[in-house]
Amino acid sequence: MINLLPPETKEAYRYARHNRMLARWATACVLSLAGGALLAAGGYLYLSRSITTTTQQIASTNHQLQAQNLASVQKQVTTISNNLKLTVQVLSQEILFSKLLKQLASVMPNNAILTNLAITQAQGGIDITAQTTDYGTATQLQVNLADPKNQIFSKADIVSITCASGSDKSKYPCTVTLRALFATDNPFLFINDQKGASS
Repeated sequence: MINLLPPETKEAYRYARHNRMLARWATACVLSLAGGALLAAGGYLYLSRSITTTTQQIASTNHQLQAQNLASVQKQVTTISNNLKLTVQVLSQEILFSKLLKQLASVMPNNAILTNLAITQAQGGIDITAQTTDYGTATQLQVNLADPKNQIFSKADIVSITCASGSDKSKYPCTVTLRALFATDNPFLFINDQKGASS
C-alpha cells in the first residue's frame, strides 16, 4: 500500500505515536511514585504504632512489678538467704554422736568409764565427764583426748578432778571433768562428714 500522505502529516503521526508512548511512561512513573509514597507512609504508621505499643507494654510491666511489691520480694529472698547461712552454721556444729562415742571408747584408758557428754556454749567445744579408779587414770584420759593422732580434739583441758575418800568402796572413786575443743578436720561433725562422703 502506497502512503500518499504529505510528509508533514506523516511527521505529525510519528510524533503522535511517540507522545502516546511518553504519556504511558509518564503515567507509569507517576503511579510508581504514588505507590512508593503509600508504602513509605504505611511503614511509618506501622513503626509509630509499634513504638506506641511497646511503650505501653513497658509501662504496664513496670506497673505490675510495683504492684507485686518487688522490694518486699527482694527482702524475703535476703531473709531466706540469711536463714540458709544460719542453717549451715548450726549444721557445722551438729555432732555425730554415734561416731564420736565409738572413737571416745577407743581412746578411754583402762579403769575409766564415760559418764556424761555435754555441748558447751563455746563454739566447737564439749564437756566430758568420766569416772576413774585413780588420779593417774584421770590425767591419762586428758592426754589421750588431746593426742592429735586420735583426730577428735585439737585440745583437751582438765576442769576438775575429784576423788572420794578412802572409805568409799566404789570401784571408780575419782570423777574427772574435761573441756575439749573439736579439731577443725575431725570426722565427727555433720558438715565435715558430708564433705568426706562427697569426696
